[in-house]
Order: sequence, then structure tokens, then C-alpha cells
Amino acid sequence: MEAACLSKSSVMRFRALKAKQLSTTSVCFSTISSSSINSGGGGGGGKSRKRAYDGLLLDAGGTLLQLSNPVHHTYASIGTNYGLTVTPADIKQGFKRAFASPWPRNLRYEGDGRPFWKLVVSEATGCDREDYFEEVYEYYANGDAWHLPTGAYDGLVLLKDAGVKLSVVSNFDTRLRKLLKDLNVIDLFDAIIISSEVGYEKPDSRIFKAALDQMNVKAAKAVHVGDDHKADKLGANAFGIDCWLWGEDVKTFSDIQKRILLTET
Repeated sequence: MEAACLSKSSVMRFRALKAKQLSTTSVCFSTISSSSINSGGGGGGGKSRKRAYDGLLLDAGGTLLQLSNPVHHTYASIGTNYGLTVTPADIKQGFKRAFASPWPRNLRYEGDGRPFWKLVVSEATGCDREDYFEEVYEYYANGDAWHLPTGAYDGLVLLKDAGVKLSVVSNFDTRLRKLLKDLNVIDLFDAIIISSEVGYEKPDSRIFKAALDQMNVKAAKAVHVGDDHKADKLGANAFGIDCWLWGEDVKTFSDIQKRILLTET
């Protein structure tokens, strides 16, 4: 009943005041979300973080995805069921030779990558049995064969919450999406660019461009992290993207986080 007693002018003044309050709140929220993240506990004495980059591109195998067991041990272990007698040390050397050998096609990984991996397994072990190859291939199609580096998940979540766009850029076959899903990180990425899907491999600049286009991030505001000097560092740098080599420039996801989110006092 009291509201019915307000004069027309009082109502208009009340509405104007509410509109001003809402406008001020909106501006304040926009300023906080776009400029920095407060990492303190309140009271005005906390630290904020400024983004050095707007986008992070990550290599998969050897960077974001780490093997649970060395390849040569896995090949040898599975091989015992098929009469394989070659030693893990010999398999290790054979794998390096096979993986580094020139591939006659434009892409090593086409579709599911089976032709390439069949050659690698055969050359590394001296065993060309189809059933042996299939067991090895399927083993690496499951998340249990891989793990994330320590702190990777939390680091990615923190970066994403800070407004950093995230992308995987990998020379890999079509098993990669399932692996990312198995390891519970697929939904963290704004773009997943896989060579077997797009038709070109690192260091081709087109694979980096595809990631930037999907993230809507400029090359100068992105950084790539990978473990291969030619494919990752030279490829990214040629397109104007900074690159940190995993294991050299950065060794943990905490290192990556600290170099992207700069602390301001």
C-alpha cells in the first residue's frame, strides 16, 4: 500500500537512481574481469596478475601427454605374448631409427595413422605380425598409457579462468581426441588442431594459423610450448609466435603459468 502513495516524481527519481547503480556495477565488473586477477585475500593488499599472452598453444605427445611407460618396455612386454625375443634396448634404438626415417608421403599421420605406426613397430621390433601390431596400437589409444605432467590440469584451469585461450596443436593421428577425453582435459581447450585432420604438420605455418583463427588470438599475443626444436620452435617462430621448449625453457606447468600471468604489486 505504501508504494501506491509515491508521487510520480518520486517514482521517476527512484528509477533513475537504480539505473545509475546498475550502470556503475556493470562498469566495475567489466573492469575487473578484463584487466587483472586479484590473488590476494582482500583488504587492498593483494597482488594482481596481468596476462603476458592471450593464447597458449600446446604440443601433445611429449609435452601435454607423457607416456606412462617407456615405449621400448611396452613393445617388449606386449611382445612376449607373440614370441618376441628382441631386448628393450634394441627396440629403443630401432624405434629411434624408424621414427626418424623419411616418410614417403606428405603426412606421417593420415586418419588413424595405422600405416605409419605399423612400419615403426615392425622396424623397431622386427615383428610384422598383424595381431601384435593391433595390440600395441590399441594400447596407446587409451588414456591409461599416458598421463599429464604434474600440475598440468590445475595450471590449465587457472590460465583459462584468467582469460587465456587454450589450444592443442599436434602432429598426431585421430586417437588424440579420445586421449584428451580420457585424461579429462578436452573441454578445457578452445581449439584442438590435429595434423591428421587438417592435412598439414608442424612446422607448416598453416597448422599454427588454424589454431589462432579458432582461438581468435593474434600471433604476437600467443605462445607455443612443445618439445621439438624444428617442428615446434622453428615452426611457431616462423609464423610470429613465441615458443618455449618443454624441458628447456619451461619444465613444469607452473613455469608456464608464471610466464603468462605476470604478478603485479
